[in-house]
Amino acid sequence: MPRTAFLFPGQGAQTVGMAGALCQALPAANDLFQRASAILGYDLLDVCVNGPAERLNATDVSQPAIFVASLAALEQLKATEPDAAQDVVATAGLSLGEYTALAFAGALGFEDGVKLVQARGRAMQDAAVATPSGMVSVLGLEVPEVEALVLEVRGTDTLEVANLLCPGNTVVSGSVAAIDRFEQLCVQKGGIRTVRLAVAGAFHTKLMKPADEKLAAALAGVALNAPRVPVWSNVDARTHLDPAEIRGLLVQQVLSPVRWEDTLRGLLSENVERFYEIGPGRVLAGLLKRVHRKADIRNVAA
Repeated sequence: MPRTAFLFPGQGAQTVGMAGALCQALPAANDLFQRASAILGYDLLDVCVNGPAERLNATDVSQPAIFVASLAALEQLKATEPDAAQDVVATAGLSLGEYTALAFAGALGFEDGVKLVQARGRAMQDAAVATPSGMVSVLGLEVPEVEALVLEVRGTDTLEVANLLCPGNTVVSGSVAAIDRFEQLCVQKGGIRTVRLAVAGAFHTKLMKPADEKLAAALAGVALNAPRVPVWSNVDARTHLDPAEIRGLLVQQVLSPVRWEDTLRGLLSENVERFYEIGPGRVLAGLLKRVHRKADIRNVAA
């Protein structure tokens, strides 16, 4: 059987309408949304299916929505390919998706996971409101070129490389004014285009202070177990089995760049032969194909 890795999407993958058909067809998926709604205090599935988009895209809503929708999609995979999980040798998630990966790996219980991503979303939303900021994806430039542009236009504002996704696709986070300047210069320097992301603020930068401290407090009240499957960390693109290490890395992740390309290359170097992208969207499949064009990746949509 092929060595398999499960990949879980992060914030920005949400779309109005997601999980509706899945929950109608699969009682196990619907049950996850009902359990999550009891914790959150609102009907999460209704927001996913009916929106409005402004509410679904709010950080404190989109994070629980993607977490639960991805685990609902996992239930679909269990129903259609019951043996797929038996071949999993590692798992990873993009930013928020790391929590989904931890839940799949048994390191984090479902209810605790919902509470954590709700707390994480609220803390990051509060930080975003405090400072008008955002994120922009840069296509067509490599990381050293992006880093040079950041230094050139940053000035006294905050602007940092936030996500290293794949060759030719890097995300920069910072204040709105700095991002505006960056976008203008980026095209002049040979970038193909820039795309503003559907997020509330400059995630994975120092502008997320004190969200990391609030998350640390929430994590202190949650039990973490050693994962039964190695989980790759966004912070250092390495696997960790020690719950104390995982807890600390989840706090660091709020302010640190996401090293997704390094994670994908690490998985490939460990001879992973088949990938599943589990959850809303198909972004991760596209990123993997940019790293390894012939990679075998299958989508399990929410």
